[in-house]
Amino acid sequence: MRLTFGYTPCPNDAFAFHALAHGLVPAPFEVAPVLHDIEELNERAAAGELQLTKLSFGAAAAAGERYRLLRSGAALGRGVGPLVVAREPRTLEQAAAGRIAVPGRQTTAFLLLRLAAPELGDVVELRYDRILSAVVSGDVDAGLIIHESRFTYADHGLTKVADLGEWWEGETGLPVPLAGIFARSDLAPGVADAAEAAVRASVEYAFARPAASRDYVRSLAQEMSDEVCAAHIALYVNEHSVDFGDEGLAAIDRLLGRAPAAA
Repeated sequence: MRLTFGYTPCPNDAFAFHALAHGLVPAPFEVAPVLHDIEELNERAAAGELQLTKLSFGAAAAAGERYRLLRSGAALGRGVGPLVVAREPRTLEQAAAGRIAVPGRQTTAFLLLRLAAPELGDVVELRYDRILSAVVSGDVDAGLIIHESRFTYADHGLTKVADLGEWWEGETGLPVPLAGIFARSDLAPGVADAAEAAVRASVEYAFARPAASRDYVRSLAQEMSDEVCAAHIALYVNEHSVDFGDEGLAAIDRLLGRAPAAA
């Protein structure tokens, strides 16, 4: 049996899922990796294209009953939230009311922005790795950044307007749920359970052998420095990636419960 598995080429996913993608952990199936930016994975999930996929929690409602959440492989934690940046200091409300670039309307980052600053101005969708340059050039007034951009925005002369993870944690006392691994609902229950176990084993393999995925990570992040890759992995792959636990489930439920208010 062979299952399609969608995840991003970002260092955290390459690190966490290297073992599963390369057949290094037990599983009653092989995986066919499908690597895309998170918003494209969100869009594919809305059509039910992939059997296993990473999915923003901001897109979970649009995916509907097509997918079930697995307990392992999540990007969830404290201090991991998206940032709003601009060329000069301003309030979050001022930044949101202007022309702001976002990494996709289905991302959890955009959901958090809408919850924190409901009065949005002109929203421009850009792939996440093009947002910093758009802010620097003045094409937009502010940018909502995710992934490695949170480590490099200062190198572009930009300033942090707001940390939406800090806002969420202050509002709820809970970690920030960014994305999870989902199994398509038409998979047999035994296959979905096996997928959950295999994802967990892959994350545990990554923690036990952190050097094993280095070449794979580098092959997918060629323009990123080793330091940024390491910081990226350390931030987004944590104990919640093994199993999001009761606290993680509470955070996911709280976010999904508040999502309708941001519609």
